Amino acid sequence: MSGREGGKKKPLKAPKKDNKELDDDDKAVLQKRREEEKALKELAAKAAKGPLGGGGIKKSGKK
Repeated sequence: MSGREGGKKKPLKAPKKDNKELDDDDKAVLQKRREEEKALKELAAKAAKGPLGGGGIKKSGKK
């Protein structure tokens, strides 16, 4: 019961992942996924700016 045993235990190190070779199909899928994420980010940035067009009920100057 020494003081070194108390506290949180360190987790075991995870083994390194092997770099697997990607064929053309895998590369195409990854590229498509990246493009979709980029498009979603651009749409989210546009949506954050506000409504498009500013439509609604327009009043004329006459009463």
